[in-house]
Amino acid sequence: MTSDASLVLNGLKILVIDDSKTIRRTAETLLSKEGCTVYTAVDGFDALSKIADHHPDLIFVDIMMPRLDGYETCSLIKHNTTFRNIPVIMLSSKDGLFDRARGRIVGSEQYLTKPFTKDELLGAITNQVANKGIGGVRHGTGTGS
Repeated sequence: MTSDASLVLNGLKILVIDDSKTIRRTAETLLSKEGCTVYTAVDGFDALSKIADHHPDLIFVDIMMPRLDGYETCSLIKHNTTFRNIPVIMLSSKDGLFDRARGRIVGSEQYLTKPFTKDELLGAITNQVANKGIGGVRHGTGTGS
């Protein structure tokens, strides 16, 4: 998958929002090796300015963070006319049905349980690239559905 993933991911701008330095560094290292430009934020407030400055192609957001949690952050992104089409993937150590449903309600496209593997992380991104045509690349049938 890595060679195909590298072609799909090369040049994508990705924002990783997580209060865990370990998660931010892990995601940044994995994604940078695949050719992505990675921005990180420690919480939702930090993320909002980085979204405005960098216009990422995709956002990963941790659910449990201080000040502005992942649900609130996702909701703010999805209610902003400029940024609402950016795919948001929720990150959480919880794998409950309620958490997944709440993520969908606030507008997230996908949910990834921590700790995630490299393949899960890359798979989530390639899934969004295929579904949304982000990064100027479209894959799939070409029907736009």
